[in-house]
Amino acid sequence: MARLLGTLRGSQPVASFQRCCGLFPAGEEGGGDSAEGVRHRVVCNGGGAGGRLRPGAAGRGAPNGVRGGRGPQIVMYIGQVSKDILKWPRPLSPPVVKLEMRTDAEYGMPSTHAMAATAISFSFFITTMNQYKYPFELGLMAAFVFSTLVCLSRLYTGMHTVLDVIGGALISAVLLALLYPVWDSIDHMLLTSPFCPLLSIAVPLLLCYNYPKLDYYSPTRGDTTTILGAGAGATVGFWLNNQYVAPAYVGSNMGFPVITSAMVVLMLARFFVGLLVILLTRQLMKNVVLRVLCYCYTFHIADLDARRRLEVEVPYKFVTYSSVGFTATVIVPLLHELLGLI
Repeated sequence: MARLLGTLRGSQPVASFQRCCGLFPAGEEGGGDSAEGVRHRVVCNGGGAGGRLRPGAAGRGAPNGVRGGRGPQIVMYIGQVSKDILKWPRPLSPPVVKLEMRTDAEYGMPSTHAMAATAISFSFFITTMNQYKYPFELGLMAAFVFSTLVCLSRLYTGMHTVLDVIGGALISAVLLALLYPVWDSIDHMLLTSPFCPLLSIAVPLLLCYNYPKLDYYSPTRGDTTTILGAGAGATVGFWLNNQYVAPAYVGSNMGFPVITSAMVVLMLARFFVGLLVILLTRQLMKNVVLRVLCYCYTFHIADLDARRRLEVEVPYKFVTYSSVGFTATVIVPLLHELLGLI
């Protein structure tokens, strides 16, 4: 068993998987590049998975949105913190080809992409299987295929070992199994408790300020703050909608409606209106919050080192993305209703 775990934790299985997918270092196949070229240049067939998975907020007045957002939030926080406690390195290059350099400064175990993909896909499946009429096997297969593809993409991009990916998926599965029996109780508390807004803001903020310290700067704390901030804002939005606004959509055991051209146009209009408002909110809050922090802590707005300090990074990310989460769950649905898109 120890030998198997050692093999799964190594770089060679990842490199072998990349070669099977047609991904080779520039100097290894069809070229005469130097060793430095092998390290930094690649010839690849296809693209890697882009960016971080960040759970998005659901629409107004839907308890499923609380379930689908809070579960991945918890999973992602545990995954990010585990990385910086375990401090397992990412696969070595060479032999692995690295397609993402931004996150290479982070540690590898567990893969938070694998954790998020597993949590989001199976949370969505569990919360909708009794709400909509579709074959159970089809939903289960879709969740499995989605999470598997994301896991394989982390091997293809050379950012995780096989053990990182397996560990991430298993951690998510265990956490979902533990949370599932109390989901309804958590939903009820988050939607009805008068202390929900205070706790939804204070607890994540406290966790962000007490994030494990590292010997060097890594984007993990900022990414974790972004996730928790967006979830906090969305949770407050769900609570506010439940207190003062009638749910936008009601009904149970609904089947999938027949898709018409008018419905497609309406869906696209809602999507682009919501996306525009969220992007504007994000840009506005980033500028406002950063300038306030520059004034309070007396540093230049272009000073990246100052922006990485705990007392700056945490409020900057948290306030910005909690505003985004609140906008997505309150402002955007209200605007949709005002424009007649609901």
